[in-house]
Amino acid sequence: MKLRIGILGTRGIPNHYGGFEQFAEHLSKGLSEKGHEVIVYNSHNHPYQHRKWNNVEIIHCYDPERTFGTVGQFLYDFNCILDTRKRNLDVLLMLGFTSSSAWGWLYPRKTRIVFNMDGLEWKRTKYSKIVRRFLLFAEGLAVKFGDFYIADSPLIQSFLLEKYNISSEYIPYGAEIFLNENHQLLEEYQVTPFNYYLLMARMEPENNIETILDGFSCSNSIKKIVVIGNTTNKFGNYLLTKFRSDDRILFIGAVYNNCQKLHTLKTFCHLYFHGHSVGGTNPSLLEAMASRALIAAHDNRFNKCILQNNAFYFETISDVKHIIENTYRDETEMTMIQNNLNRIKRDFCWNKVISEYEHFLKNCVTHTVHNAISSTLL
Repeated sequence: MKLRIGILGTRGIPNHYGGFEQFAEHLSKGLSEKGHEVIVYNSHNHPYQHRKWNNVEIIHCYDPERTFGTVGQFLYDFNCILDTRKRNLDVLLMLGFTSSSAWGWLYPRKTRIVFNMDGLEWKRTKYSKIVRRFLLFAEGLAVKFGDFYIADSPLIQSFLLEKYNISSEYIPYGAEIFLNENHQLLEEYQVTPFNYYLLMARMEPENNIETILDGFSCSNSIKKIVVIGNTTNKFGNYLLTKFRSDDRILFIGAVYNNCQKLHTLKTFCHLYFHGHSVGGTNPSLLEAMASRALIAAHDNRFNKCILQNNAFYFETISDVKHIIENTYRDETEMTMIQNNLNRIKRDFCWNKVISEYEHFLKNCVTHTVHNAISSTLL
């Protein structure tokens, strides 16, 4: 059965921003290769201005976020949703709900609305209390206006069942295993294989970047730490100022759409720090596993659900300092790396993820009763 699928909720593809955009890249391309018609909605000011990408149709909609800030996100989603009403889609896959569920009453009536529910956005401390209350409200709207739901983590799946009494399909993100790393790419950053640490995240307090850098700064390590992330926001500027006297800390800014460089940095780091503390399955964590990085992760149930016993865990500055001063990449640690790589091959490979999405979306179309398929697909 050939489907006509719309994907909404990102700034667009190819990825120039973050996790959902990268996910939309892989999913849209994979579904298109399986013979489905796929539409992805892009911001009108996205760097990629063509109407096709890998046989995926791109529709550019007016996005005033640069002018109006957060309000612009709502207007962008409004414009995208209005366009979906004339596309005769079988399925509209909504990646997240933050600014789209408010327009639920405008969703196309004959189209199955499927939400990827993302990761408990209302718990993110980067938002004010008012914004967090709104995000919880928006989550409820997504439950109200959606037909079917996808959770990227078993923990999110359990939360949706307990809070809203709705079933959802667990489908994680995927990761690609690269085998063509080139350590010469490290020369740009004046580091050598396994002689540096790596931290990659958006510059936000909830990603524990300051805790990691505080722990590193007070350690006795002679290695450098490479920090990847856009530092042009308020918190990024704060970090640049705070750690400017430590010449071991290298802020290199954001790196987008250069998979080989990112993979190489992860493969040859002595230790990869993953500080994300809120959300479901984080794409950057899976990519670190796929790149054969030894991982130190923030101690929370989302990270442990993925890494299990195959990582070091930290909560405090002293935890980070201890890990840095006691990591040797010995036989036990090499086993941790291999176990994570095996899990990527078994549970998080893109072919498996795309096939699961295809199967689920087909079932969403063929079943006519709201949420009727959940018991058979869980």
